[in-house]
Amino acid sequence: MRPINHLVQPHIGKIEPYLPGTQPSGSGWIKLNTNELPFSPPEEVRQAILGELDRLARYPNPRSEDLRHTLAGFYGLAVNQVIIGNGSDDILNLLARAFGGKGRETVDTFPSYSLYAVLTAIAGGRIRDIPFAEDFQLPVEALVESRADLVFLTSPNAPSGVQFSSESLSRLASRLDGLLVIDEAYVEFAEDTALPLLGEFENVFITRTFSKAYGLAGLRVGYGLGSSSVISILDRIRDSYNVNRLSQAGAMAAIKAQPIYLSHIKQVKETRNRVREALIELGWKVYPSKANFLFGSPVDATGNRGPEVAAELFSYLEGCRILVRTFPKHPLTASFLRISIGTTEEMEIFLERVKRWTRGA
Repeated sequence: MRPINHLVQPHIGKIEPYLPGTQPSGSGWIKLNTNELPFSPPEEVRQAILGELDRLARYPNPRSEDLRHTLAGFYGLAVNQVIIGNGSDDILNLLARAFGGKGRETVDTFPSYSLYAVLTAIAGGRIRDIPFAEDFQLPVEALVESRADLVFLTSPNAPSGVQFSSESLSRLASRLDGLLVIDEAYVEFAEDTALPLLGEFENVFITRTFSKAYGLAGLRVGYGLGSSSVISILDRIRDSYNVNRLSQAGAMAAIKAQPIYLSHIKQVKETRNRVREALIELGWKVYPSKANFLFGSPVDATGNRGPEVAAELFSYLEGCRILVRTFPKHPLTASFLRISIGTTEEMEIFLERVKRWTRGA
């Protein structure tokens, strides 16, 4: 019998898998590396999930109909403009399979969410990176000139936290022949959204998630908003039961618990702004963030910054059982750390450890 590797599709064997942030074992860690909400779900969300436990012998609604209706009403859209996924990554995967892949031109802005390249490769294609300048502003002209069939953007951007203006997104959508996918995973922490573009451009599609602002990363629920024609295509290729009944129930309850989540979001934004100011006082360069994380370039005790300094602080914090994220493979990111916003207490500990390191203690 031939080795199994010889039976694998050639393009699959060449894929470098996406590497998520470290999920530590044991207690005592301050986890600021995967942009999770630092608050537990509200009681009504817990009860909605528990209420489904006795029904686990039955398949969930295959189209997540109730959740589609809930989200459509929440955003003032038609039900056929909404699709639900096993996390927004599931929706991104469907988009790559339907509109990207072999023979198609798929592009993203770079550096950005590295899963886009993986999903494109799985679909049999290759992604082309349109580089950012140092300010992480949207390269509209380069994206238009790419003549892409499929464009992936994250706004607010990951890892910088910079949000693209509605005006720049509108200019891009109006001149682009391909499908513009705007990944708004962090938009609840911003003041602006691309949602109004859905009424203007059929080639705009928005993905969102319950993993960040709603603190339901463990349930894996995401959704897409766009034209009914795009939704109908994605519905043809998604898994029949792609979202389990616990996730559907929890997400619906979360949408209905807006006052609690708005309070959580307000706390995160206030803490984010306060920590950014503290880091700038220490000499860091920190991008203005519209997400639930900060992207900053640290300065050591001698006033130096750079990839080695960022790597040193990353290791120091890990030794203090504080996890942040590093991106050493690109010149725009190698000198920076991405720090998720935790609780007030967690961020106070983080800042104290950073100050100790800065003093050389």
